[in-house]
Amino acid sequence: MIILIYLFLLLWEEAHGWGYRNGIFHNSIWLEQAAGVYHREARSGRYKLTYAEAKAVCEYEGGRLATYKQLEAARKIGFHICAAGWMAKGRVGYPIVKPGPNCGFGKIGIIDYGVRLNRSERWDAYCYNPNAKECGGVFTDPKRIFKSPGFPNEYDDNQICYWHIRLKYGQRIQLSFLDFDLEDDPACLADYVEVYDSYDDIHGFVGRYCGDELPEDITSTGNVMTLKFLSDASVTAGGFQIKYVAVDPLSKSNQGKNTSTTSTGNKNFLAGRFSHL
Repeated sequence: MIILIYLFLLLWEEAHGWGYRNGIFHNSIWLEQAAGVYHREARSGRYKLTYAEAKAVCEYEGGRLATYKQLEAARKIGFHICAAGWMAKGRVGYPIVKPGPNCGFGKIGIIDYGVRLNRSERWDAYCYNPNAKECGGVFTDPKRIFKSPGFPNEYDDNQICYWHIRLKYGQRIQLSFLDFDLEDDPACLADYVEVYDSYDDIHGFVGRYCGDELPEDITSTGNVMTLKFLSDASVTAGGFQIKYVAVDPLSKSNQGKNTSTTSTGNKNFLAGRFSHL
């Protein structure tokens, strides 16, 4: 009887975490921890990792390849990547939150390629490490400050981090750079931060930033944003702090206007073409 009561209390505590907060569905404490799932690609680019190499990438960072269930749990709280990657047991797939004609075949869920018999095929990797969220994450809070790994200390070499921001439908995201110090490179090919006005780093490219000049504020066109941080194999710097806040929907008088701003005055800036979701 005591065991039954104990189990009931555990289930009640977990179920109590279910529901909508700030218009976003949260599915238990365990599901929140699924944000420990993150995407990795080879430093040389996408679809370069064999199964053994993908496992090694995750294990090097103290994690392991994510299971299908862990990837799906992360997807349910906004994790969306348009790139197929290895999972545990040699499975390949990718998580889609918002369907699109060029990603996910117009479907949502885990786009599952199944268990691959040829482990020498080259894909990206989906890792899981709930204790290493500093390098990337999925954010649904109306405001937050996030930092480069190790900030205020210098970041490490060979970092690839993704941050996905997902707010209430109708809201926009105002992004502000509080501190910014990356390797100085006029072409922004070494260390950089990229900003995307979308669920992933395929669509809605806003710009790429490096150096030590603070980029200007950026306002999204929708309720989602993706940031990618990459560092190469040499030369590090102080890193960055970035703040975002939810912005209420535009008034009718401002609807139809693109309120996004990009730091064209920054000498170390690669502009993108801003696209609406």
